[in-house]
Amino acid sequence: MSSEFNRLLAIMNDLREKCPWDKKQTLESLSHLTIEEVYELYDAILDMNLDNLKEEVADVMLHLVFYAKIISEKDGTSIEDILKMGNDKLIQRHPHVYEVSQDLTVEQVKENWEKLKLKEGRTSILGGVPKSLPALIKAHRIQDKAAHIGFQWDTIDGVWDKLNEELGELKQALETKVSEDIEEEVGDVLFSMINLARYAKVDPELALQRTNQKFIERFQYIEEQATKPLSDMNLEEMDALWNEAKEKLKTK
Repeated sequence: MSSEFNRLLAIMNDLREKCPWDKKQTLESLSHLTIEEVYELYDAILDMNLDNLKEEVADVMLHLVFYAKIISEKDGTSIEDILKMGNDKLIQRHPHVYEVSQDLTVEQVKENWEKLKLKEGRTSILGGVPKSLPALIKAHRIQDKAAHIGFQWDTIDGVWDKLNEELGELKQALETKVSEDIEEEVGDVLFSMINLARYAKVDPELALQRTNQKFIERFQYIEEQATKPLSDMNLEEMDALWNEAKEKLKTK
């Protein structure tokens, strides 16, 4: 291991022995903090700020070492043992690299990955999708995994037909005003939209993140340019500033 990684392990040992806060942490207490750190890493990726990205990678790595340290305290498993498990799994799931060299496509590699996981004892192709994933990302992962065994339309036309079908059912549910039906149909429409993005080879999470940021920038422009409180403006006045923001921020 590199000297800096060994230094990180030594620092973690010191923190667990001497720092009251670090000594108190458990796997459970760290979990929500880790989620926060991963989202900060994701923000840095979206911003393409490499300096910030390096810092966030280091923060996430610290958390992983922290978990390894706590596991070691519980059952004696060392971080070397954990790394060996991960390394062995990577080699096992890349036979085209480490066994018989094969020139595979990206899609073939992904299909083989799923087949190998089933051979390892997983009973469902969807079994590896974390329950706690955000719903949009989870839907994309579910659809992607199902597609690897052929459970998808041959062309995007089938996706469009399904989306239009779901939109029609949502319209009917809105007319009946039954809240449970509306919720279900909204979910179906969103699921179909994510599938459409997948067929278009667009990351729906990234696309929505960028649209969110675009909305924030335009709305904040309205707030900055408004000559009176927004609550005193009508929609026509705000929409005029919105269109102005679209033009002014177009080149950003």
